[in-house]
Formats: sequence, C-alpha cells, structure tokens
Amino acid sequence: MTTAEVMAELAALEDPRARQVNEKHGDDHGVNLGKLRALAKRLKTQQELARELWETDDTAAKLLALLICRPKAFDRDELDRMVREARTPKVHDWLVNYVVKKNPHAEELRLAWSADPDPVVASAGWALTTERVAKKPEGLDLARLLDVIEAEMKTAPDRLQWAMNHCLAQIGIDHPEHRARAIGIGERLEVLKDYPTPPNCTSPFAPVWIAEMVRRQA
Repeated sequence: MTTAEVMAELAALEDPRARQVNEKHGDDHGVNLGKLRALAKRLKTQQELARELWETDDTAAKLLALLICRPKAFDRDELDRMVREARTPKVHDWLVNYVVKKNPHAEELRLAWSADPDPVVASAGWALTTERVAKKPEGLDLARLLDVIEAEMKTAPDRLQWAMNHCLAQIGIDHPEHRARAIGIGERLEVLKDYPTPPNCTSPFAPVWIAEMVRRQA
C-alpha cells in the first residue's frame, strides 16, 4: 500500500466516539486502537512506509508508523527529532516503549533526554531510566535519582512529574535497600495522592503503589 492508500484507510476508520474518548486523554485522533493494530498486522514491517507515515504529522498515522517500523533502523538524531515531534501522550508513549527502548542508542538518549529543558523530552529520559531501574540497574546511582526526584518532582510539569513518580515507585518496588526512603519521599511530596483510581486498579500514589506491588511479589 502507498502512503496515500494507508491514509485513506485510516480516514475510513475514523470514529467520532473513539475520537471523543481519545481526546479526553490528549490524543487527537479517532481510530480505534484495536483496528489500528489490525491494520499494522496486515501491513507488516515496512520501514520506509513508516517514515513516510510519520512525516504526515497525523496522529493515527504516527501511531501506525511506530507499529510497522524497525526500531533498530533509526539513528540517534532521527529518534531525537521524533521525540520532539511526539507531542500527544499516546505517540510519545509508543515511541519510547515500542521503538527507543529497542534501539541501540537508548542509553545515550536516556542520558541526554533526562537533562533536557523540554519537560516532555525529559519525561522520555525518565521513562528510559525507569526501564533500567527495573531491568538493568547496574551502574545507576539510585540514591542520586532519589535526590533529584525529592528535589524536583513536586513542581515538575504533569508529564515529567508522572514519569519521575513512576521511577520513584519502581525504585521502591525493586530495590528493598531504598524502599523506606522511596516511600518516605512519596509520603512527603504527596504527588498523585488524590488521583482518581478505578476499582481493582492500583493507585499511582507511590507509597500505595510500592506496597501493593511488594505484596504481590511476596
């Protein structure tokens, strides 16, 4: 399929109800994600088509691009440009989780992005740090990360605050030697303490999140 044909198919999948739901989460598209994934499965991996879809600047097309691309095929500068263009939450989330985490430049980008003055870019760096806390903590200064979280999370913009809070919880969950301090920071800062949490879901408030995940691991 050509880019034009794919865009026509995405337009045909537009659903006003899906758009209404997506826009509540800051995502400006009306394609059901299940149908988007089905289209991606049919297209299979097509790196050049993925690049063309990304350049359309259409949110549904960008999401599709992230599903059909080859994550390891992007160079560092491409990914840096892409994260700065990924302004909606779902595109940003999928780019980091489906592409950057699988790319050989992930660690270099983690270090660069974490210190970026753009809070959305910085949140990508913190998401990559959280991945390392959970899966490859060797070489990380966890105490230093807690210092930064304690000093900066309370006043951080929403997306960055959420990413730092996730890192805080992950440190508390996976590293018992830092658990008491992580819980203490969460209790003092009270970030997301009153976040509305549906029944049967775990609160994102770090002390509750840590306690619940540790309980499940016991």
